[in-house]
Amino acid sequence: MLKLRLPIAIALAACFAAGAARADLTLGVSLPLTGPASGLGIPMKNYFALWPQTVAGEKINLIILDDATDPTNGARNAKRFVTEDKVDVIMGSAATPVAIAMADIAAEAKTVQLMFSPAQLPPGKDHWSFRLPQSNSVMSHAMIEHMKKQGVKTVGFLGYTDAYGESWLTDFKAQSQQLGGPQVVAVERFARADTSVTGQALKLVAANPDAMLIVASGSGAAMPHKGVVERGYKGKIYQTHGVGNPDFLRVVGKDGNGTLLPIGPMLVYEQLPDSNPLKKTAAEYITKYEAKHGKDSRSTFGGHAWDAYLLLARAIPEALKKAKPGTKEFRAALRDALENTKELVATHGVYTMTPQDHNGLDNRARTMIRIDNGKWVPAK
Repeated sequence: MLKLRLPIAIALAACFAAGAARADLTLGVSLPLTGPASGLGIPMKNYFALWPQTVAGEKINLIILDDATDPTNGARNAKRFVTEDKVDVIMGSAATPVAIAMADIAAEAKTVQLMFSPAQLPPGKDHWSFRLPQSNSVMSHAMIEHMKKQGVKTVGFLGYTDAYGESWLTDFKAQSQQLGGPQVVAVERFARADTSVTGQALKLVAANPDAMLIVASGSGAAMPHKGVVERGYKGKIYQTHGVGNPDFLRVVGKDGNGTLLPIGPMLVYEQLPDSNPLKKTAAEYITKYEAKHGKDSRSTFGGHAWDAYLLLARAIPEALKKAKPGTKEFRAALRDALENTKELVATHGVYTMTPQDHNGLDNRARTMIRIDNGKWVPAK
């Protein structure tokens, strides 16, 4: 009997192994659906629901978890993705500190991570991680050039105490020095969970800079914005691309009028010339999103979810030439294919990845806009 059963057992094991190699494409997504950055994560979840059901002929199995804007939760989600769900790709988070915490898990598991924040990793630590949003340096470059045209000589900084705030401060100072831009004359910080910045706002207003740079994200950026306005600040206020969603417009209200910020051109795609390669892709994304969620519900963060699909749709066929989903060989081939992405037109910009650049967006990925009575309009 044993002699009969052994070949059968081996055959069954081979079938199961082959089945595992032919499994659906499994993607683990960690988003801040609650907590301070929920205004970023919710529109992304909304757009994941609009994804096609397949990519390159492979059925998509999406697993979406809430990280509550907490790095510990994000790392726990990432660990579950690789140990329990055996995902082919890790995606997230939209909150920078959480994305950074997830990167270590992705690297250890040798699994691609698509980051939905401009998180900066130490040199050599991003082998498996790719950033979809525009880098802070690309965005600060656009902001500084605009400040120079506006005659801004001095800037007050009010930003998060975490990696998003600190990286923006570092990049802004470096870019401003290189471009002959304004000097940062006062720096104040606050935590994402803070409900007031009264003390910081008073100090910044007393410094009386020509412009104020607020570095925060989503509706959480409205509180410090309103704080400096309520303390009597009359100069120009700049925000970052972290506020490109309707929640910020709703919460900041009339205090947001005149606010300036760099953003992906997709947010104002109607104003783009027909020759702009982003216009068609952005129109497809926004038309689909607003048909489901209402006029003017567009968000730059939902755009990152669509760009993730476009990147995978380009890379997965290449990876499938070498291996099947569910295998380490497929994950490695997918990483290599993403790193070799060239001139992929997406909603936010045109991606060209290299071993030295896992973001791949250049100056085509940003434009300056301002808020005019609750609307996004091109800045002058």
